[in-house]
Amino acid sequence: MRQFWKAVATPLAILVAGIFTAAPSHAADEARGLDIYWVDVEGGAATLMVTPEGETILVDTGNPGRRDAGRIFKVATEVVRARQIDHLVVTHYHRDHFGGAADLAALMPIRSLYDNGEFAGMPEKPDAAYGALRCDRRVVINPGDKLDLRRDKASDGPKLEIRCLATRQQIAKPAGDNGEGAAAANETVCKRHAAKDRDGSDNANSVVLLVSYGDFRFFDAGDLTWNVEHKLVCPENLVGKVDVYQTTHHGLEASNNPVVLSSLEPTVAIMNNGARKGCDGQTVATLRETKSLLAVYQLHKNVRDGQAALNVDDEYIANAAEKCDGNYVRLRVAADGKSYTVSIPANGHERSFKTKGN
Repeated sequence: MRQFWKAVATPLAILVAGIFTAAPSHAADEARGLDIYWVDVEGGAATLMVTPEGETILVDTGNPGRRDAGRIFKVATEVVRARQIDHLVVTHYHRDHFGGAADLAALMPIRSLYDNGEFAGMPEKPDAAYGALRCDRRVVINPGDKLDLRRDKASDGPKLEIRCLATRQQIAKPAGDNGEGAAAANETVCKRHAAKDRDGSDNANSVVLLVSYGDFRFFDAGDLTWNVEHKLVCPENLVGKVDVYQTTHHGLEASNNPVVLSSLEPTVAIMNNGARKGCDGQTVATLRETKSLLAVYQLHKNVRDGQAALNVDDEYIANAAEKCDGNYVRLRVAADGKSYTVSIPANGHERSFKTKGN
């Protein structure tokens, strides 16, 4: 299968065993919900989730080199106090998404790695370092797959599920086909769709994930592009309503189709942009026109000339300076799954929201 990944791995650059032995575990009697961290990787993507049982799921790893892997490692070990990444999902083969994986694997163990594998007609391939990185197992993810997450049998808390809705431009069957509720018809909204030029890059093959924890729902579509996004909600809305929407493709206008925002009706949007990447005018206009949105967060202030008006208020921006400290955005879902709080620890901002089920 992975013929193009048979090169020799790069040597480990840093030994970190002492950190793992020093990291304390969470108290067994502490009521915990789902935590999500948007790690700043300068316009790449790295979304770290921590389950109520303390299991870690990382979606994408930023760029190659020490900076992005180091920032992920710092949040994982110093903030989360994790010893490993239990599940790593690489949405597609662009360097700002898979590039930091090999460097991160040199810093901490990676157990399961999910990606698109090698497939017919793939437009781009990852490098040899990615193919040779150490992990316990590699899994080719498919539409409809669910991550195999641990669950405490004694827990009476909400169910956590992370489901793949699409990848390699293939869409999962409506949930009604497996007894989990029918997809909703979306005829009125779909009439607004206007197709764009085809994107022949690997962006269109991005893995799309829907995270559900009780009433809370979070949507992450990597860098999925405009025309493929449309298939998720037209003619049927296969996603449903969500609480939190990670802007697709860093807020670039090649993605973030308005019919998706209108269909998902998110309450909060998180934009994993860079100082000079993403946060495009068309996407910002779409977000501002989405009536359901109560708050939009940016990992970076847009510092491009003449584009200051595209930014949200400063308190909703994690990194105001172009040369920044790599501040993250954190979201904590309550243990009952009925509310969540978004914060930027670096500037003291914190705001709470009710899930759509309440």
